[in-house]
Amino acid sequence: MSRLTHTNRIGRAAAALLALALTAGCAAEPADAAPSNNPPPMPPEKPEAPPSPADFDAWKGEFRPRALAAGIDAATFDRAFAGVGVNEEVLRLDRFQPEFVRPLWEYLDTAVSDTRVANGREMVSRHRATLDRIEARYGVDLGVVVAIWGLESAYGENYGSIPVIESLATLAFEGRRRDWAEEQLIAALRIIQDGDIAADRMIGSWAGAMGHTQFIPTSFRDYAVDHTGDGRRNVWSDDPSDALASTANYLASFGWERGAPTVVEVTLPDGFDYRTATSDTRRTAGEWTAAGVQPVAGGSLPAGEGVEILVPAGAGGPAFAAYPNFRVIKRYNNATSYAMAVSLLGGRLDADMGTRPVAGGWPRDDKPLSRSETEEMQRRLTALGYETGGVDGIVGPDTRRAVRAFQSARGLTPDGYVSTRLLAAVRNADS
Repeated sequence: MSRLTHTNRIGRAAAALLALALTAGCAAEPADAAPSNNPPPMPPEKPEAPPSPADFDAWKGEFRPRALAAGIDAATFDRAFAGVGVNEEVLRLDRFQPEFVRPLWEYLDTAVSDTRVANGREMVSRHRATLDRIEARYGVDLGVVVAIWGLESAYGENYGSIPVIESLATLAFEGRRRDWAEEQLIAALRIIQDGDIAADRMIGSWAGAMGHTQFIPTSFRDYAVDHTGDGRRNVWSDDPSDALASTANYLASFGWERGAPTVVEVTLPDGFDYRTATSDTRRTAGEWTAAGVQPVAGGSLPAGEGVEILVPAGAGGPAFAAYPNFRVIKRYNNATSYAMAVSLLGGRLDADMGTRPVAGGWPRDDKPLSRSETEEMQRRLTALGYETGGVDGIVGPDTRRAVRAFQSARGLTPDGYVSTRLLAAVRNADS
């Protein structure tokens, strides 16, 4: 495990927190997007009390019979939990709720940087024979597999150094995501019991994501494969073959269509109804073409069904036609920003994906709302009669629908885009 260093876990944790924040801030997510290869949203804070070893031991004593009842043998459990306690760094990162969020375009600047593209092309060249075999076997374009690898661990450089059993045990003990964390713990123990990895070598991020492409344990259990044929599904090895094949298998299992587009940047006709630019409105490419939607690059939209229009930066930013493959990427990480980054990076690594760099300009002068400003907007919208689904500082589907309804009622473009200008309009209406 020569690539694993203490500092890696901080970078990996920051990336995970950013992904969660962007999930909340970029677009309304479909309700049927689960299961996903990332943790559930963080529940609200609860009063914190300093954890004690006795409290942790009490939780472990309660959890052990549940794990054994789920098929984990006592010897595996006891070996895996030897020396395990509460990890204070995991608690700190789990409780961290950023006040400010980077806008999508700044995220993409980093996610699809020239350095990441250059490193990705080097990896494609280095592992071409393996990637070609994986692509042929699973029917998943190699560009998207390598792009996920690049975003999740910088092509294997930063994939965590926290023992997975300890990180998940800490989250389960802390309690806000206990059911999820205990399910992941049992899956992790089963991975150890099956012989894929020893407990002391099962390391990952603070939230228990593992290996080159950051599989959570249940996703590993269901989708990891032994591509090398050595009898183990080893996503931690310096040889990334098992991890890349496992990622392809995951995407294939959710319906990836080889050679089909992910997103196509488009121009929208004058008078376009932005209320239809949501995941709730899916049409054929031909229907969107008939409505005046055209690719920025010219020609016609690629044929396809279940196509939706995305305006992740509102009417003032680029627009995209998103195809079913885009939603398959969101099964891996349910954030529009993440799926956009994978699509754009994949297109730079594999011309067969057909994804071009973004031609339209992002509204770089816009300032995203802070968490407290979002909470204020939600409170004011609720007072005006627009149901946001609660005041939590997260722009989810309910808040996005409330924003569109407010915009429509005030004669504004109903693009659902949340910005300081929108907050000013809400303040004015509620004054």
